[in-house]
Amino acid sequence: MTCVRLRDLRLEDYERVLELWEEAGLPFRPLGRDAKEKVAREIERDSAVFVVAEAEGKLVGVVFGTHDGRKGWINRLAVAPAFQRGGVAAMLVTEVEGRLGDMGIDVFGALVEGENTRSMLFFEGLGYFSHDEVRYFHKTKSVDS
Repeated sequence: MTCVRLRDLRLEDYERVLELWEEAGLPFRPLGRDAKEKVAREIERDSAVFVVAEAEGKLVGVVFGTHDGRKGWINRLAVAPAFQRGGVAAMLVTEVEGRLGDMGIDVFGALVEGENTRSMLFFEGLGYFSHDEVRYFHKTKSVDS
């Protein structure tokens, strides 16, 4: 198996992250919340932990972890198709949980789209529980957000 190394996301990784999200089939908003300027601001915050996985000098996984002071959130998790089912996603999530845990966060959540059963099974395998009685509501300033 190829050696995978985790490290902090750097802004110069941004274009590769977009490519990775596309390869992995993850919807993203490069004109809105996933815009380079917004990612740059989040990298600087003490409420964000953005981690990438590298193998053979290439970026093969990414996860954005954030917290609101009470709960940690696993966001934008993606792994290159050639590295899926090899433990990279679990490494990324475990790393974010650990770093957020060091900040005093001990409750974690992840939002998964209803038809994404692979991701649901993945998070269940990591000990996450589904709460079907909870409805998610959101509001955005624009369609790109």
